[in-house]
Amino acid sequence: MSHLYQSYVDHLEVLKQKNNYRFFKKLQHDGQMITVQFPHQNKTMLNLSSNDYLGLAQRRALKQQFLDEYPLHTQHFSSSSSRLLTGNFEEYERLEHTLNQAFGRDSLIFNSGYHMNIGILPALTNQNSLIISDELIHASIIDGIRLSKAKRERYLHQDLNQLEQLIITAMQDDTIDKIFIVTESIFSMDGDMTDLTAFVQLKQKYSKVLLYVDDAHGVGVYGEKGLGCAEHFNCIHDIDFLVGTFGKALASVGGYLICDTVIRDYLINTMRSLIFSTAQAPINMAWTDFIFQKMQQYQQKRQHLQQLSHDLKQSILQRGLNCPSDSHIVPVIYGENHIAIEKANIMQDAGFYVLPIRPPTVAVGTARVRICLNAELNLSQIEPLFKLL
Repeated sequence: MSHLYQSYVDHLEVLKQKNNYRFFKKLQHDGQMITVQFPHQNKTMLNLSSNDYLGLAQRRALKQQFLDEYPLHTQHFSSSSSRLLTGNFEEYERLEHTLNQAFGRDSLIFNSGYHMNIGILPALTNQNSLIISDELIHASIIDGIRLSKAKRERYLHQDLNQLEQLIITAMQDDTIDKIFIVTESIFSMDGDMTDLTAFVQLKQKYSKVLLYVDDAHGVGVYGEKGLGCAEHFNCIHDIDFLVGTFGKALASVGGYLICDTVIRDYLINTMRSLIFSTAQAPINMAWTDFIFQKMQQYQQKRQHLQQLSHDLKQSILQRGLNCPSDSHIVPVIYGENHIAIEKANIMQDAGFYVLPIRPPTVAVGTARVRICLNAELNLSQIEPLFKLL
C-alpha cells in the first residue's frame, strides 16, 4: 500500500472508533421484505428504511402492465447523448408534457435530484445574488450553493423570524439584486414539514426575493393529486423553483423542476449539469410517465399512509421519546451513536429493517433510528415495533 494512503487509513480508523463507519450491505428485495447478508447469517426483515413511500416499486403487476404497453421494439435502453445533441427522445417530451398538464406550469427533467440541485442555483445566481438557506437542507443543495458565485447566509432550522431579519438586511444592500430563499418541504432526517404558505407570504413581502423549494419527500404523498406539499398548501404557482425527484414515492429515478418558461429556457442554455450529462435512458422516462399518471389516482393510499404515520408518532410520544416528525418519515432520536446503533440492532433482530442515522448526516448528539413508512403497510405489521422503541 502506498504511504500516501496512510492518512485515509487513519481517517477510516477514527470513523470505526466513533461507530460512524459506513459500508455497502448485500441485500435482496422481495416486496415488503428485505434480506440482509451478515457475516454469519442472513436476516429477512420488514423493510422500514426505503423511500418507496407509496409502495409502487414493490408492485410487480405495475411493472408487467408497463411492459405490456411499451413493447420491446420501441424501448431504448440508452440515450447515448445529452439532450442537446441526439438525446432528446420523445419519451422526455411526453413526460414533461404530463408534468406541465399536472402542475399547470412549465417543467424540465434531470438525471437525478443531485444533478438538479448542484446545477440550478449556480446557473441562476451570480456575485450580486444572495442565497439564504435553512441550516438542514440536503447535501446536494449545499453543494449547489458552494458551486455558485452567490453570497450565502443560513438561518436556524425553520426559524422564519431569523430568515426575515436576514432578508431585511439584504434588502438594504444595493449590491444584491436577487435573494434566493432555499428550503425543503419535508426534511428527510427530522420528517418535519415546512409551512410553505408562510414562506410564500414572506417572498411576496419583499421585492428581491425568489423561492426555491425541494419537494423530494412530498411529491406522491401530499396533495389531492399527489403533486406534493406545494399542492397541499395550494401554492404551486407562487414558488419560483419547485423541484422534486422521481426516485422516492414515484418508484423511478431522476429529478424535475416546475418553473416559468423563461427559467426553463435559461437553464437549458446555462446549466452545466444538464448540458454536459448524457441523458437518462428513454425507457426510464417512459416508466416515470407511466407511474406519475397512475400516482395521481392514489388518494386512498395517501390517506392511509398519513394515518399510519400518525399512529406511529403517537406511540413514540406516549413513551416519552423525541420525535419531531409531521410526516411519513418518523425518526426516534436517541442522542448518542452507540445507543442508536444498539436500538436499531434490537429492532432488526425482531424483524424490522431500520437503520441508525449518525453524524455527519445529522448533528452530533442527535443520532437516531429513522423509520420510513409506506402505503402498502398496515398497522398490524408495525404494532410489534412499538414496544421496542
